[in-house]
Amino acid sequence: MPWAPGHDFPLLDGHGDPELAPAGVEQAELVAKRLAGERVDAIYITTLRRTAQTAAPLARLTGLTPIVEADLREVMLGEWEGGVFRQKVADGHPIALEMFATQRWDVIPGAERDELFGERVTAAVNRLAERHPNERVVAVTHGGVIGEVMGHACGGRRFAFSGSDNCSISEVVVLGDRWMLRRFNDTVHLGPPA
Repeated sequence: MPWAPGHDFPLLDGHGDPELAPAGVEQAELVAKRLAGERVDAIYITTLRRTAQTAAPLARLTGLTPIVEADLREVMLGEWEGGVFRQKVADGHPIALEMFATQRWDVIPGAERDELFGERVTAAVNRLAERHPNERVVAVTHGGVIGEVMGHACGGRRFAFSGSDNCSISEVVVLGDRWMLRRFNDTVHLGPPA
């Protein structure tokens, strides 16, 4: 879990904005060490501080300054922000069941419209690809965004890619309109599951 449960945290533009928990800080160091051994041409983060905190070790090791790409921020979950989402899903709430059945975030009251979420994430990835042709970009982002990107790359159900692990590595190659999935939820650098 990237944040410490049971602790209040602020909302930024309607999104939960907790700090990383100590385990998240450790995971950020581990993923940084792994990625520092690969070519990294740019690092992108979102407006939510946990992405800046996660990217900080990699930025330190590579000497790159993270760039904010606001459109890669997590899906806004409306009334289920602030940790409520995890509890409702764990409880099997009827709206959570509908969300998974329909593959739509916006069945949650007040959540970001599904089409708008998909459009902003796709536009952000395309912008990064245009800015960095033939380069490797690390985008430190969120689970809903990762699912959206992976689903787009595979032309399939993006919720099939929900639940990626914190500090996992997923990789997509973007060549114009063609997005290719190369790796999803790679956690070998984090060691065996606890």
